[in-house]
Amino acid sequence: MMKTRRTSVVRLLLASVVAAACVVPEIGCVSVPDEGKQPIIATHVDDWRDEVIYQVLIDRFANGDINNDYQVRPGFLARFQGGDWAGLTQHLDYIKELGVTTLWISPVVKNVETDADVDSYHGYWAQDLAQTNPHFGDLAELRKLTAKAHDMGLKVVLDIVTNHMGQVFFYDMNLNGNADIYIGGSGPLPGAGSKSDVVRITEFDPDWDPRGVQAFTSLGNAGRAPVIFIQDPSINRVPPPGILGTARAYHGFGRILNYDVQEQTRLGDFPGGLKDVATELPEVRAELIDLYTRWVEKTDLDGFRIDTVKHVEYEFWSEFASKVRQRLAPQGKSNFLMFGEAFDGDDKLLGSYTQENMLDSVFYFSQHYQVFRDVFQYAYDEKQQKGTDQIKSMWADRKVNYRNEPQPGGIGVAPSKALVNFIDNHDVARFLFFANNDKEALRNALVYLLTEEGIPCVYYGTEQEFNGGNDPANREVLWNTGFNTTNDTFVHMRKLNRIRAKYIALRRGDTNVVYSTGHTRDEEDAGIIAYERAAPPASWVGWPASTASVNARVRAVASTGRSASSRACNAATTCRTPHRPAVPSSPCRSPTSARSGIVR
Repeated sequence: MMKTRRTSVVRLLLASVVAAACVVPEIGCVSVPDEGKQPIIATHVDDWRDEVIYQVLIDRFANGDINNDYQVRPGFLARFQGGDWAGLTQHLDYIKELGVTTLWISPVVKNVETDADVDSYHGYWAQDLAQTNPHFGDLAELRKLTAKAHDMGLKVVLDIVTNHMGQVFFYDMNLNGNADIYIGGSGPLPGAGSKSDVVRITEFDPDWDPRGVQAFTSLGNAGRAPVIFIQDPSINRVPPPGILGTARAYHGFGRILNYDVQEQTRLGDFPGGLKDVATELPEVRAELIDLYTRWVEKTDLDGFRIDTVKHVEYEFWSEFASKVRQRLAPQGKSNFLMFGEAFDGDDKLLGSYTQENMLDSVFYFSQHYQVFRDVFQYAYDEKQQKGTDQIKSMWADRKVNYRNEPQPGGIGVAPSKALVNFIDNHDVARFLFFANNDKEALRNALVYLLTEEGIPCVYYGTEQEFNGGNDPANREVLWNTGFNTTNDTFVHMRKLNRIRAKYIALRRGDTNVVYSTGHTRDEEDAGIIAYERAAPPASWVGWPASTASVNARVRAVASTGRSASSRACNAATTCRTPHRPAVPSSPCRSPTSARSGIVR
């Protein structure tokens, strides 16, 4: 009897506790801190040309919560290292100190965890587009990051992928229901006089077949190979929810072998077993638009960086971009930036994604190759380096290859004037790796990056002089530097960002090339580029008249690394190099080591 009464009392007490907890607002019975609650979304950007983007690979920036450090393998860059959203939130003062204004964060969605001892630390192997990646935190932590960033005057751009999902299924090519990797044949047999071709076939990532991946037996072809979704919860390799968990949501042609064949580029799986989504299907488009727009509504994001845009049909981009804008604008979110990544040096191809109703901008890969590589990175090698007249030519092509009017409902700036400029990123080796570790050349490239027309983007670790080679060596751990703010390149970047913030012409001004050259060797003007940026009165809105008039015209001088240093001169004069004859129409320089300067 006593036992029954004690149990009843305990149950009554528990019921009272639960009832009291459920009075607390928010979902469920848990009290959520204000910064973790559903935000009221708003517009935080006036003009995207005023911004400096800082690309962050979350797993590599800062580890703020050891509770999500599962499967971490410190020191092995192909594996998880432990960075998370809490770590970035805790070090936003470092971001502010550098002078950048916008964070571009790596994908936040739940991924297939690992494949062949390589982890999805980067976030590009999506499995569930509606759930957060537990390696980086929960929704409340992500909301805390965006809320604190906005409180500090920072904006947040999210990296998203519409082209493919992670390796969530295999092609059952031998019809046995198992995911097999098959090796057959022997090659020439010594002494036997016979041979057979050695063949390797993987059902996870088979080669492109225009008929669709085929099944086969010893008797020959057996038609399209069935798509079998994998059930392996231990690494989250399970079917995605909704239509993305069905075979009809994928093209099923196998992996791309030739990137010059448009059909393969658009319909093929991304090498590594990433499954190409059938983005032409209305129900698939609707799902992608809905799920990614929800992240903006949940966390008050300011833009999307969109991966692998050249692998998706053009019609998708006009629908995706238009519907995202139309859904967000009535909620108070305008000037929402959408810029795409096409890993390609073809400037006309890049510009084709800025047609009417498509993207506001693209990642300026053609400039990465033709300017930052050919002109700045190769400054130590006169045989490889190209002249600065190549820069002038590229700038002229902007008006030809890119849309010259703002997108309807977009950011209010024409794509040709809002290209996202970058020196390097997570998909290419660090600048210093191929620049013979020439840090002066890097700093010269930074002068150019932060004074040219468009939106500058800096890859995390540039300020710490990281010099890693190709993926994953270019994805170093930042917290090992102790977040040093005193090294020469950090100080240089901070100074440039402050100058850029001071002069409206360096952010919004039109560009006029004053001087460029094809010379790269010992010629007097080798490696010099001088350009003028003048801000039209329309750019002065919101600025005091006295400030606008002072800041309306700036001249920038950049040397590419082989040339000597620039020094400030009167913009109205022809400058002379000490102990050398005058160089007509060229900026000043001294015969010492390579540097760069701003001429006001």
